[in-house]
Amino acid sequence: MSLWGWLLVLLVVGIFIPRYGFLALYRDWRSAREREQVEDALKHLLDREQSGRHASPESLAGTLDLPRVKVTHLIADMESQGLLETRGAQLHLTAEGERWAIHVVRAHRLWERYLVDEARMPLNQVHSEAQRREHFFTDAQLDHLDAALGHPTVDPHGDPIPTREGKMASVKSLPITAWHSEGPVRIVHIEDEPAIAYEQILAAGLRLGQVIRIIERTPQRLVLSDGETEYRLAPTVAANVSITPLPESEIARANAVPLATLTQDQRGEIVSLDDAVQGFTRRRFLDLGLTPGTVIYPELGNFFGDPRAYRVRGTLIALRKDQAAQIWVKPV
Repeated sequence: MSLWGWLLVLLVVGIFIPRYGFLALYRDWRSAREREQVEDALKHLLDREQSGRHASPESLAGTLDLPRVKVTHLIADMESQGLLETRGAQLHLTAEGERWAIHVVRAHRLWERYLVDEARMPLNQVHSEAQRREHFFTDAQLDHLDAALGHPTVDPHGDPIPTREGKMASVKSLPITAWHSEGPVRIVHIEDEPAIAYEQILAAGLRLGQVIRIIERTPQRLVLSDGETEYRLAPTVAANVSITPLPESEIARANAVPLATLTQDQRGEIVSLDDAVQGFTRRRFLDLGLTPGTVIYPELGNFFGDPRAYRVRGTLIALRKDQAAQIWVKPV
């Protein structure tokens, strides 16, 4: 057989070989893409229903960036799978569709938690990376990831992470633009879409769990303060920050400062850990004795500034600056 003949045979085998041929790989790729579209559609329907609205073919086409004819086929396929029902112009999740949608949301938020806490990925990158990974985990794999992270309850943006049973805690909050009191409030959610607004919030330095006050309000800007730093945001951007008022029992937190701000040998009494500290990170802090009422102070310096040594309960521990910034203390 000539060289060209052998090449033709290899080409045919490469195309049709089971599991590893080009056709098999193409079918796997297409199946994965179709699954991603279904799961993205389910997330859209769940998000609409949780916000008191219902999805429509038009809203689905806009979210998935698909032409109307493809969305029509997608809706028909999902109806045949028992995932949604069409009622007039509205799309409604079935019980099975809701279960699947919550599974995807759980995967997304657990991945975001992992990427921030363990991989230490910048916050502005975690959403897109978690969106890429959320489609490939089984329930058992998610249970393992959940346990490995210490069963966190919220993602890095403040959204509740569904439990294995599909339950999601609800947090009553309101946009900071709707808050008209001078009292302190806590940031409990930062919306990550649109991305341009989220980038501005992160660039300003605001973070989940932070206690702030509104010190100035004009049609052009909101000026917020945590007692040390002022943050200036346009109202349209600030509307993506959700807050909850501080209960009387936590007003003391408003007068606390991050541990990282203490000077050498200045003592501080721990008030609380930042709400952004979740999972194993929180557990490690507690295991080190970083509990409310404990006295802690920086004892040894570091030529490079980070990490820094702190004395707590007679033991010397090392904390990075970003870790110490998540421990709130009252100078004593």
